[in-house]
Amino acid sequence: MEEDEASDQNRSLNDLPEDLLLHILAFLPTLDSVQTSLISQKWRPLWSRIPSLDFNFELFPTRELPLDTRQFYAEFVDRVLISRSNSPVHTFRLSFIFHGHYHSHVDSWVRSAVTHLRARELHLDFFIHRDFHNDETRDHRYDFPFSVLRNGCVEKLSLTRCYLTLPAKLSTMRFWTIRSLLLDEVCLHDQMMSDLILGCPNLEDLELQNCWGHRRLKICSKRLKMLAFGFFYDSEIRETLSIDCPNLCSISFDCCSFYEVVLKSAASLVDFRVQIVNIMEQYYDSWSKALKLIEQAPNLKHLDTLNWWFKFLTSTNSFPESFMLYNLKLLELQTGFTKHDLIGMAALLKHCPNLETMILEYPFKFGEDESLPEELLNKPVEFSIPSLKQVTIKPYIGTEDEGNFVKILTEQGVVLEKIVLVPGEVGEYGIVLKPVPPIVLYKTDSQTWKYSLLRDAR
Repeated sequence: MEEDEASDQNRSLNDLPEDLLLHILAFLPTLDSVQTSLISQKWRPLWSRIPSLDFNFELFPTRELPLDTRQFYAEFVDRVLISRSNSPVHTFRLSFIFHGHYHSHVDSWVRSAVTHLRARELHLDFFIHRDFHNDETRDHRYDFPFSVLRNGCVEKLSLTRCYLTLPAKLSTMRFWTIRSLLLDEVCLHDQMMSDLILGCPNLEDLELQNCWGHRRLKICSKRLKMLAFGFFYDSEIRETLSIDCPNLCSISFDCCSFYEVVLKSAASLVDFRVQIVNIMEQYYDSWSKALKLIEQAPNLKHLDTLNWWFKFLTSTNSFPESFMLYNLKLLELQTGFTKHDLIGMAALLKHCPNLETMILEYPFKFGEDESLPEELLNKPVEFSIPSLKQVTIKPYIGTEDEGNFVKILTEQGVVLEKIVLVPGEVGEYGIVLKPVPPIVLYKTDSQTWKYSLLRDAR
C-alpha cells in the first residue's frame, strides 16, 4: 500500500496517456502548445497531432512597427502549417489584423485548413478588438473566397470583419457540409443572403452581427433551426426583414432596429430573445416591433426580454385581450423593482398562466421612470402566476424595493417552492455578483418560509 502511494506521488504529466495529453494541449493557443515540444523527447511531436489550431494574434509580442508584428505572426503560422503532420484537425481558429500585403498568406492558410487539414470548424477573426485598429487598418479587409469550402468538410464557419466573395452560381451549387454560419461585420446584400441559404441546404444555425449592405433581407429555409441578429440599426432606407422558416426553434434580436419585421410559419418556435443594451425611450419602438412577433409563436416555452411591458398598458399598440403564452415555462426578465417595474411585470405575467421559473436581472437603465396614470399608480400590484415554482433574483443587493417585491411574493403565495437571492453589490462599473453562496427561501407550508444557503444555485 505504501509503495503504491509513493508511486502515485512520483507520477507526472509524462505518465499520462498520449490521448489525454493531446486533449489537454487542445485547450492551449498554438503559440503555447508548440513551446511544449521543449519539455522532453516525449512531448516533442505532440503539438503536431493536436486536433485544433488556434493562432491568436493578441499573444504575439508587439514590435515597434505594426507590420513587423504581422510579419512575425505570418512566419510563425507558415512554419506551423509546413511542420504540421497530415492528421486532420477539428477546429482551425485564426485572428489577425489584416493588411493587403498578406493576402496571399491568408489565402494559403485558409486553403491549408480546408483542404489539407480537413477542418470541421473554421473561425476567421480580422477584428479582434478595436484597440488593434487605426486609420491604416480601416482600408484593409480580407476577401474570403467562399468557393474554397467546396474542397473541404467545414461544418461550422465564422467570419469577422471581411468581405465575402460568393461563386457566381452559388444558388445552383451545393455546400452540403455547412450547418452553422456566423457573419460579423460582413457586407451582405439581399441577393447574397438568398444565395447563401440556397447554396447551403443543410444550414441549421445562422447568426448575423453588425452586417451592412442589405435593404430587403429575406431568410427562407425549411432547415434552419436557430437564427440570431445583433446590432442591426435601421437607416433612412427603411430596412425590412422577412423570416419564413417553418422549423425555426430559436430566434434572437440583440440591439436591432428594422423598419419592419415579418415572421411567418413560427409554430416550431420555442425560444425567443429580444434585448436592448440601454433602456432608453428611443429604443422602445425597436423593442416592441420585435416583441410583437411572439403573437405568431403559440408554442413558445422560453422568453428572454426587458421589462418594458408597462408601456403596453398605456399604448394603443398592445396585445389583444385573448393573447396568452400558454406554453411559456421559463421567463428571463431584465427589470428593476420599483412600482413602475412591478406594474409592468404583473401585466406580463397575466399572459403566462403556466409559467414555472422566473429569472430576474437588473437592466442597464438610464434616467427616471416615466410617469404613469393615477389609476395605475394607486392600484395594488397583484401577480397571477399559479404554476410558478421558482424565482431567482440576481444580483440581489438588499434595496427597499427588492425587499418589498420579495414580501409580495411570500404574502401572496404565488411561489410554490423557493426564491433564490444571488447576492450582489454596487461596484465601480455597476452592480456585480458577490463571491458568496446564494440565499434560498424555501416554502415549508402555506404560511412559513425557511432561509438557507445553496452553494450550487448559480
